Amino acid sequence: MKPVLIIRTGQAPDNIRARHGDFPHWFRLGAQLAPHRLQIVNVAAGETLPAPEQVSGALITGSAAMVTDRAPWSEQTAGWIRSAMDVDLPLLGVCYGHQLIAHALGGRVDYLPGGREIGTLPIDLLPDAAQDELTMFLPAQFRAHTTHEQSVLEVPKGAKVLARSARDPHHLIRYGRNAISVQFHPEFNADVMRAYIERKHHAMRREGFDPQHTYRQVAATPLARRLLKVFSRHHGLSHVPR
Repeated sequence: MKPVLIIRTGQAPDNIRARHGDFPHWFRLGAQLAPHRLQIVNVAAGETLPAPEQVSGALITGSAAMVTDRAPWSEQTAGWIRSAMDVDLPLLGVCYGHQLIAHALGGRVDYLPGGREIGTLPIDLLPDAAQDELTMFLPAQFRAHTTHEQSVLEVPKGAKVLARSARDPHHLIRYGRNAISVQFHPEFNADVMRAYIERKHHAMRREGFDPQHTYRQVAATPLARRLLKVFSRHHGLSHVPR
């Protein structure tokens, strides 16, 4: 059986990682992936990705890096994404992974106008989501955890936007038959979201946001989290039977 690939593009800050674990752990739990089936490749550290044909699917994590920096490891991963799309590999990108997929396929990524988006926010579905097999279970509005400074400003040709927030019109994008990406963080739980707000509170104040209000608004996001499980089960990656 081919492994499930987690493409690690960064890591959680030290204080968060020490208390809550790191990206691969959060993705494994949310997507209900069996540990023995995982292959974790840290591309930001220079590790080499397997050929797309050698894995059964891939999840691409977030990162503190910026897609617009076009670091060599990031551009190499973008090339890998294009190869994966050529063979219809199941792909799910989150935050940096979301932006990197869009960039790889011809979209435009840059800083979100108005500054960072952070906290537990309402996400609104768009009409195409009602017919999409991975999002048809979602209500017209649901809450999700967010923290990002850059975003997808222009989507690739042929991609479908499935959800938005009040400030970011491209929170959930479908690319072809087996690839999807989200700007929000379905892998976060409420404690992780609070930890990120605590870490970013000085920057939030400088940018005119109220971190205390944002902190109070944090809540569980079971519907957003369910997207990981639905993706994994739909593509036969989960250790839980469909």
